[in-house]
Amino acid sequence: MKSISRIYLISLLLTTAIPTFAQSGLQRFDDRTLEYLEAHRTPGQTKTWLFISNTNDYVNVAIPAGLLVAGIIDHNPDMRQNALYVASSTATTFLLNTLIKKLVKRPRPFISNVHLTAVYQPSSTSFPSGHTSSAFSSATALVRAYPKWYVIAPAFLWSGAVGYSRMYLGVHYPSDVTAGALLGVGTAFGLGFIRP
Repeated sequence: MKSISRIYLISLLLTTAIPTFAQSGLQRFDDRTLEYLEAHRTPGQTKTWLFISNTNDYVNVAIPAGLLVAGIIDHNPDMRQNALYVASSTATTFLLNTLIKKLVKRPRPFISNVHLTAVYQPSSTSFPSGHTSSAFSSATALVRAYPKWYVIAPAFLWSGAVGYSRMYLGVHYPSDVTAGALLGVGTAFGLGFIRP
């Protein structure tokens, strides 16, 4: 319960700090970064980053589902428990992310900056990045359950790619992605007590 309280407290602190972004140097950095990425888009890269972004939810479901099935087949209770850990981390991250989005209500980059054009236009608010938070939550939980280099490298390569894809596509600021990554990692650590 203490872990969940800490996650909620961190989320609350983030929501109070973010409104100052609008007038800060960080906002200028966010805008310039997205303007640079937009200016260097190519059709091939756009197709790749859109694919990575669009498959994120499937990967986040496949990881715990795969662990659960493998644990059942192998009669491995630790693997089944790890499936619960990864799924719980991702689900909790989703709920916290939704709460923070409703509290902060930061507009998407293509709404607040007329110079930016997104590859597509999601209807929800921007802060924090839900794709990034769920990807980092799944990756961190998986890595904590199986701390081997051959798990760590692809897990964080994938989650980093998801975060980058959200900026490349023009639907999230770098600060949205950073906060999403921190939220996902923090939730996975906070729910570490679920691990076997």
